[in-house]
Amino acid sequence: MTQELSEQQATAAASGASATERFRENKKAGAQASKERVNLLASGVINAVNDTIRRHKVTYDEYNALKAWLIQVGQDGEWPLFLDVWIEHSVEEVANENRHGSKGTIEGPYYVPNAPELPAVATLPMRGDEAGTPLSFQGQVTNLAGQPLAGAHVEIWHADDAGFYSQYAPGLPEWNLRGTVVADGQGSFNVRTMQPAPYQIPTDGACGQLIAAAGWHAWRPAHLHLIVSAPGHLPITTQLYFKGDEHISDDIASAVKPELILDPAPVAGGGGKEVTYNFVLDPA
Repeated sequence: MTQELSEQQATAAASGASATERFRENKKAGAQASKERVNLLASGVINAVNDTIRRHKVTYDEYNALKAWLIQVGQDGEWPLFLDVWIEHSVEEVANENRHGSKGTIEGPYYVPNAPELPAVATLPMRGDEAGTPLSFQGQVTNLAGQPLAGAHVEIWHADDAGFYSQYAPGLPEWNLRGTVVADGQGSFNVRTMQPAPYQIPTDGACGQLIAAAGWHAWRPAHLHLIVSAPGHLPITTQLYFKGDEHISDDIASAVKPELILDPAPVAGGGGKEVTYNFVLDPA
């Protein structure tokens, strides 16, 4: 008899394996770099590590502990988690530094492409008893001149009220709280969902060992993930956070920006909260 696992029984190893598999499926096309560029970047990273060792007088015990930990990161499948939590925010800053439209931030390790396509006014797929506070998230997608981008795609995904993502934890429907909303002729959209909760990144694997050893916390503030795109324009990958969240100022992933903080208002007559956020896309 096969036991059906609940989402609370998710493990770092299982989540890490899923993230690694998704990365291999979705990011196969690597950048083509010249030998000069590879030499520059690889040498820079290696030199930075060696400089750290010399500056802080790293011992052989510490060096061997690092080797063992690096091996464990790979065995746990947590390289996507490690890189997306501690490194990606710098890559994103460089990649988007010349944009004039909406602010971006990290994608994170839990994106899944080809989420169900939904109309401009839609409710994300969810369980009948989905926990949390109902949230109406609406807005418009325009170009830099303020012209609406009809039919823009607004991909949205987020954790549930317990902090778990569908397809990365057992017991969740495949597309729970994931969808691709197609904006109307005015670039407008309205998505009904549940406001996500803050959550800790997995702590029972190698990344958790690093967090415990360094005395850090593992919390991310509650957030919505989005990729907004339209023909002829650069897509923007971003996350939107919630005013008042206790981890806004100390997000372990260093991904929060002031422009990305929402301040939902209670819906008149009760029944949850609502917020408007507009997206501006740069030309391709």
